[in-house]
Amino acid sequence: MPGGAVLSRPADVERVEAPVTMKAYLMCAFAAFGGIFFGYDSGYISGVLGMPHFIEQYEGLDRHNTPPDQFVVASSRKSLIVSILSAGTFFGALIAGDLADWFGRRTTIICGCLIFIVGVVLQTAANALGLLVAGRLIAGFGIGFVSAIIVLYMSEIAPRKVRGAIVSGYQFCITIGLMLASCVDYGTQNRPDTGAYRIPIALQMLWAVILAIGLFLLPESPRFYIRKGQKEKAREVLARIRGQPADSEFVELELNEIDANNQYEMQAMPQGGYFTTWLSCFQGSLWHPNSNLRRTILGTSLQMMQQWTGVNFIFYFGTTFFKQLGTIQDPFLLSMITTIVNVLSTPFSFYAIEKLGRRPLLLWGALGMVICQFIVAIIGVTDGGNPKAISAMIAFICIYIFFFASTWGPGAWVVIGEIYPLPIRSRGVGLSTASNWLWNCIIAVITPYMVDTDKGNLGAKVFFIWGGLCTCAFVYTYFLVPETKGLTLEQVDKMMEETTPRTSAKWKPHGTFAAEIGLGGEKDNQPTVTQQEV
Repeated sequence: MPGGAVLSRPADVERVEAPVTMKAYLMCAFAAFGGIFFGYDSGYISGVLGMPHFIEQYEGLDRHNTPPDQFVVASSRKSLIVSILSAGTFFGALIAGDLADWFGRRTTIICGCLIFIVGVVLQTAANALGLLVAGRLIAGFGIGFVSAIIVLYMSEIAPRKVRGAIVSGYQFCITIGLMLASCVDYGTQNRPDTGAYRIPIALQMLWAVILAIGLFLLPESPRFYIRKGQKEKAREVLARIRGQPADSEFVELELNEIDANNQYEMQAMPQGGYFTTWLSCFQGSLWHPNSNLRRTILGTSLQMMQQWTGVNFIFYFGTTFFKQLGTIQDPFLLSMITTIVNVLSTPFSFYAIEKLGRRPLLLWGALGMVICQFIVAIIGVTDGGNPKAISAMIAFICIYIFFFASTWGPGAWVVIGEIYPLPIRSRGVGLSTASNWLWNCIIAVITPYMVDTDKGNLGAKVFFIWGGLCTCAFVYTYFLVPETKGLTLEQVDKMMEETTPRTSAKWKPHGTFAAEIGLGGEKDNQPTVTQQEV
């Protein structure tokens, strides 16, 4: 910055943006493929924990000489096996933020795929609990890399008008992964050997290999190159993403705005070494609407709230929970049905998140989940042994999954990809994703102790807890979540400084960073459109 002058927020008109090309859609859609092995790895464990061969191998029980209610994985082992993945993912997500800034978004995701494959190989070969747990821990690191940075990467390359819908595609791929895991579990459960559980475990490698190979064909994020001071490389990548010539005025305007925003934010950051950069995520006042501290708390707490909805209780422990209901003939089939509902519900968010906005979607989603969860809990308490009552509970569980999959599932990922300024974006998204996995881990650890018959034995009463937490999510959204629909990532920065969450939806863009520092931001009259072949 010349002379170290402090920049002010300029007043200007909203700029014209390049048309969205099919190339941009396809690039983001493929990046979203990372959600498949994230979802698959989260989903396969529910069925595996209920497979007879797995119980015999890891519990040392004989299915023919053990009462059915005792032929289960012990709560302590179940808790460890499920939660250790989330623990690895928590640390992986934290590390990924630094790697994404040092080596690039794309490179970090590819490294995550390779680490994940190593973890899956160990799990597949395991014959004892120690190696299985070690494999899930290592795989967790890989998932942490991918789950944190894939959202960042997609947010940075997606056109603003469809960014919410495209990032929602990541959640859609997660639901597909969950469904595929349930289908594979259902298909292998009756195999007469350990292939019953080894096949679902080993198949995860396929998704990681596909993503790693495909990412070699995708470009790096232009915002990463701006961060590294390589503006011409950023120009080439942006032109490729937007389907425009490198000298297009569309490319020039967007590139200058990204560059100017980075300069503005870097000037406000404290200068120093590695730890000073991390401390920047917590800079500022909690009460200032645009402080880094407030954004970090918003991002981490939003992912915490997503886990508080309790949906992973269904996907991690659904098979064993449905067994406890007593009259369910095939809990594996029922678990598969819940994942299909999850898949079919998510595409609704593609339209709603851009038409209604992020904030209304999260509000209505939380309200819908509250109603369904309390109904399930009340039925379970008053008439839980009645087959018709159990059918009603299952129906409302499916409706509850619909509300999650179409609102909080994609919505939380979209918002955390939009609220951070460029200098701390990779670390902020990493912290937010780490929060998701920290609470995922906590819930995975404590849930068996709350629900299992040999422990807390809450059964359906656990939905009172999830319903109460979803009430917190509703209140939280109303007071703290801003509306970011239709804004560039740079405009979100201005909006958060000038509004409160409850007034953010009325904010209109009125300035650019580029115009303020003379990088060509005032050229946004009527640039010539150049459509290139995809």
